[in-house]
Amino acid sequence: MNKERDILELMLVSPVIPVIAIDDLAHALPLARALVAGGIRVLEVTLRTVHGLAAIRAIAEQVPDAIVGVGTLTHPDEFAAARDAGAVFGVSPGLTPALIAAARSSGLPLLPGVMTPSEVMSAREAGFRRLKLFPAVPAGGIGMLNGIAGPLGDVMFCPTGGISQDNAAQFLALKNVACVGGSWLTPSDAVRSGDWKRITALATAASALRK
Repeated sequence: MNKERDILELMLVSPVIPVIAIDDLAHALPLARALVAGGIRVLEVTLRTVHGLAAIRAIAEQVPDAIVGVGTLTHPDEFAAARDAGAVFGVSPGLTPALIAAARSSGLPLLPGVMTPSEVMSAREAGFRRLKLFPAVPAGGIGMLNGIAGPLGDVMFCPTGGISQDNAAQFLALKNVACVGGSWLTPSDAVRSGDWKRITALATAASALRK
């Protein structure tokens, strides 16, 4: 299996990959269904809360149109656990030799985080050409991505960190950006109140960002 190809295919499914932190497991299924209803199918459920793996399992089993992945992978043992829960891809904020080994042994396609040109080159040497620029805006944002595009033109990015409804289209217009990641599709007040229609509306608007 060509994991690089698979990651790029996932990055091109929707213009935005929502970064999801589940504080209440009861929210996982209606939230996933609301996003899918708006055309956002690739979902990154993070391990930032204790409900991450359980939410991934529930979505993978009960929301067939969702493509659920695991985010905030920072420890090697998380890869196999997330894969076993039903995650079909992983996202990490950075990249270390231990994470590279865990990704390979688990078989889970990985979108690793980078912040500098040297980190991009190190990731590329390790076989990764589909990367998450994180945190994107503090790292230099559009200027950084334009600068990298010349010497490292074979790398495609998912900028995450500081991306919003206001600037997402500018990032998506760049030739080396396949999609963006962000949490604005799942505002905490809407999730807490169960305002799934609002989340579907945000997802619908996000889906239209790529013409």
